[in-house]
Amino acid sequence: MPQLSSEGLRAVADIAQRTGFSPDAVTSMLFSVIAGRGGMAQFSHPEFGGSGQWMAGGAIMLSDMFNNALKARVDALCSELSALVVRESGLTVAGSFQSQSQGGGAPVGGATSSLLAPDASGNWWPADLGAPASVGAQNAVRYAYFPGARRLAIDMNGKVTVYDTQHHQIGGFSQQQSGAGSLTFTSQFGAVDVARLPKVSNGDAAQPPPSAAPSATPAATAAPVPGGHEDILGAIEKLADLRDKGILTEAEFSAKKTELLSRL
Repeated sequence: MPQLSSEGLRAVADIAQRTGFSPDAVTSMLFSVIAGRGGMAQFSHPEFGGSGQWMAGGAIMLSDMFNNALKARVDALCSELSALVVRESGLTVAGSFQSQSQGGGAPVGGATSSLLAPDASGNWWPADLGAPASVGAQNAVRYAYFPGARRLAIDMNGKVTVYDTQHHQIGGFSQQQSGAGSLTFTSQFGAVDVARLPKVSNGDAAQPPPSAAPSATPAATAAPVPGGHEDILGAIEKLADLRDKGILTEAEFSAKKTELLSRL
């Protein structure tokens, strides 16, 4: 799991003292902001009222939805951490989805960060997967993403499982409950439960290569959408929001919108 350097610990302690949140809460949010590349965060911590989301520009959602005072404090914290993360170029390398480090401790892309301590744990994923584009950790879970091989390795409590990512372009992870809840990731198709991906035992080379046809279409791997009229319209609005933020292309949005409208 990534650890803060002495400089990172000092920065967290300073921010905690000024914002009134505990160092643990600030550290948790820092890694969430890192996962969102400085522009967004999916978080879950008791001091933030449970789970929630934040986006640069003032968009924030908390489980304690009517606690406006807490919203203002969390928004201010996220804004400050966002500025810190953006200044640390090693934390926002293109393609990163969590605090990044290769086996030698340098973040993917060759950049470095003074906030994170080197990771001396070595490569824990199957050797035949090669070098990941990005790695990270959250609570008791570590993950390594191999977009070229279409593989995702998850280390949960010492047990490594490899998944076929199919056509997903992974951009972020979140856990519903600390250490034991369901693990989801964000791709161009929205939020998807990792459990929906096909398992590949230890990076089995006998699995279809990346050029082969996927076992399921991208639409089928996305989170299921309820069939109700209001649910479908709500899903389209969420897709439009992803398109406006640049997560989905116009073509991807139009294709999914057409599929959803066909269910009405």
